[in-house]
Amino acid sequence: MAVDLTTRIGSLTLKNPVLTASGTFGYGEEFSDFIDLNRLGGFIIKGTTLHAREGNPYPRMAETPSGMLNAVGLQNKGIDYMIDHIYPRIKHVDSEIIVNVSGASPEDYAEVCRRIADRTSINAVEINISCPNVKQGGMAFGTTTEGAAAVTRAVREAFPGVVIVKLSPNVTDITEIARAVEAEGADAVSLINTLMGMAVDVERRRPCLSTVTGGLSGPAVRPVAVRMVWQTAKAVKIPVIGLGGIMNGRDALEFILAGASAIEIGTANFIDPQATIKVIDYIDDYCRRHGVDNINDLIGVI
Repeated sequence: MAVDLTTRIGSLTLKNPVLTASGTFGYGEEFSDFIDLNRLGGFIIKGTTLHAREGNPYPRMAETPSGMLNAVGLQNKGIDYMIDHIYPRIKHVDSEIIVNVSGASPEDYAEVCRRIADRTSINAVEINISCPNVKQGGMAFGTTTEGAAAVTRAVREAFPGVVIVKLSPNVTDITEIARAVEAEGADAVSLINTLMGMAVDVERRRPCLSTVTGGLSGPAVRPVAVRMVWQTAKAVKIPVIGLGGIMNGRDALEFILAGASAIEIGTANFIDPQATIKVIDYIDDYCRRHGVDNINDLIGVI
């Protein structure tokens, strides 16, 4: 039985629902020795900002039970470097290239997206609204409906392609934020971004991270992520992309059954660089075993 794994995110057609999470897959080319990038539904390149960023001081990663903390701080060489040096090396890949965009103001986000807009192999952006709004004392854009809406509105005006907004779980009600960005023209939402966490080195009596707190990812966050995806899928009409602790095909299917049209694999890439392909194969096998000929028939069945 042939299984149709094709899924749609706005005007974007993915050959399968498996994407990579930004910050865990570099620019894609780093994994080309381990997997065939053309088999992916798409890959989301690392967070890109208007200007180069050095990131946070070391240490900025720490292992935790069933997960990890990170406070890398969006280290990257800026959008112009990405366009001039990275894009020419990856534009040939037969998989959707999605750029994760970060900024300190709505104008920053918009300008990055404006510079991407005419790159024919980039048809979508993922907007990271967990970044601190420097004009409002560092509060993350994604923690208020007003902040999330302002960034989405600016990006929507600047970028003609698919706009995915990545939501922060560090809020009281994630569905309010999802509805706010949907109203401003977002084509999809992805969730969850990392949960705020902290670890302490008891021998040194100091935090494990230079920044004290950081983003928690990995299997520890998956039940929270599945719950938020389920809630959000029922609250908005646009597609939901699920992520958070997906380590294998069964984990991925939890998100799809809960309402996700596609999923992103993150921390698992550090453990097994072939994790994405194994998840694709598992989903295909699952559909065959259960007599499902179209992956869309599984989305949100619970």
